[in-house]
Amino acid sequence: MPEEDGSVDRRAVASPYRALLEQLPRRQRELTIDGVRTAVFEYGPEDAPPIVFVHGFRGDHHGLEPVAAHLPGMRVIAPDLPGFGDSDALPHATIDAYASWLRGLVTEVAPGAVVLGHSFGSIVVAHAAATGLDASRIVLVNPIATPALAGANRIGSLLALGYYRAAAVLPERAGLALLGAPPIVRGMSAFMAKTREPQLLRWIHDQHDRYFSRYASRQSVLEAFDTSIRHTVGEVADRIAQPVQLIAADRDDITPLAHQHRLRTRFPDARLSVLTGVGHLVHYEQPREAARVIRRFLAEQG
Repeated sequence: MPEEDGSVDRRAVASPYRALLEQLPRRQRELTIDGVRTAVFEYGPEDAPPIVFVHGFRGDHHGLEPVAAHLPGMRVIAPDLPGFGDSDALPHATIDAYASWLRGLVTEVAPGAVVLGHSFGSIVVAHAAATGLDASRIVLVNPIATPALAGANRIGSLLALGYYRAAAVLPERAGLALLGAPPIVRGMSAFMAKTREPQLLRWIHDQHDRYFSRYASRQSVLEAFDTSIRHTVGEVADRIAQPVQLIAADRDDITPLAHQHRLRTRFPDARLSVLTGVGHLVHYEQPREAARVIRRFLAEQG
């Protein structure tokens, strides 16, 4: 059962990437971006080339730590999205508000940086890049290419929307219990995970148990989910001038691989790398492989 602030009180399962993370210098600070108190976490040397990480829906910066662990020569800057983790919520969590927040954040912490988005974060990054984001290059991991309310997952998306709406209108305690209900969180985790390694799977479930229920309010979760299912990367792809690296997965249940190949053609300058044997949790299951693609992309772009 989640605490009233959405946290989960459980003993952590040891991270398979802990040793690598412990070798990185780590820093934490708070900034005010577009009037929103934003928690920012940094990994790696302060004078290293910067890359900004934008996590996905219902998670926080912890989700992309495994990728940061495999980029020791870079300065990884990972904020908690507004409304999640330790960041306050946007007044209204529209895609325009998220994009404006990200443009402001990058201008503040690392203008001209490489910017990476995972899942819902890919939508935020794409919309920010299409509207003046000061970034040199863009990396989109498990990008959302399929409209959730128009594709094969339409029924599932509508059911999920009903779930978040119910959590928002129920009395406080009941709504929090519904949002953090262990069977629902575990079901989400089991649906997305593809690994057969027991230790890795146990850790992935623990990550979701621990960090999937850290949000500013029930309303902020509902608004963010509504935004996540009403927008895609593809709707703004042709307006993104920066070189783009797409990292997709052959077993992704959220966006089928065929749609990722079509998405690549919509950018002025994009390349697609496909990781095999993994689904929507590339950042947990194959962070080393994702980091390898990122390094190759940056080297190719000089």
